[in-house]
Amino acid sequence: MESGSSSAKKIIPDSVMEAVKRTSSNIDEVKANFVEFLKYCDTETLSQLEPLERAQALFLIAKANTTLVTLRLRCKGVNPDNHPVRKEIERLSLYEEKLQKCMDLSKAPLRPSATINPMAAARFIEHSLPDLSPEQKKSMREINRREVTRIKYVDRSVQKKRKYQSSEKQSVRAAAQEFLEKAALHNSGLILWVCHMDCVYCSRSMFKQ
Repeated sequence: MESGSSSAKKIIPDSVMEAVKRTSSNIDEVKANFVEFLKYCDTETLSQLEPLERAQALFLIAKANTTLVTLRLRCKGVNPDNHPVRKEIERLSLYEEKLQKCMDLSKAPLRPSATINPMAAARFIEHSLPDLSPEQKKSMREINRREVTRIKYVDRSVQKKRKYQSSEKQSVRAAAQEFLEKAALHNSGLILWVCHMDCVYCSRSMFKQ
């Protein structure tokens, strides 16, 4: 009996057993944290969040669901690439890009924090240096004229960009709302499975075997 047990241990490499132990420990941690997270994902709590925050919460639930389904398939020896869950993974990747775009737009500044009046700055410098020669003063005025022309061009470009950003920012709420509707539909079929945590118990039982 002992020789058979020792031979069985030799068949399974130590690295594999360590990976199994780490996976089992990670599953326990995911279960504890995910169940706690679901407590705060009721309708009343989500309704108090901003659309973008609510979209982030629902995206995390959907991504966790899909990850657990993928893990369960792998534990059963099924390649997720050959399973319908692959479409869900691809759809989540698309949602993640949209959500990240909305988050970036919400953080983008709409106006510069400070501006400089080049004409006033040139006059200040000219009066601060009374010993300038006529040629130097003429050169400063020429530089000032070129700078004013450049500033006006930059200002026009900034105004156009600001107008575009403003319209984009107004669309953030609409995009987030659209994401929420699609995420809610995506979660409707998976949330019951998460509550039962079938994949956790199945994977743990397979590891023990």
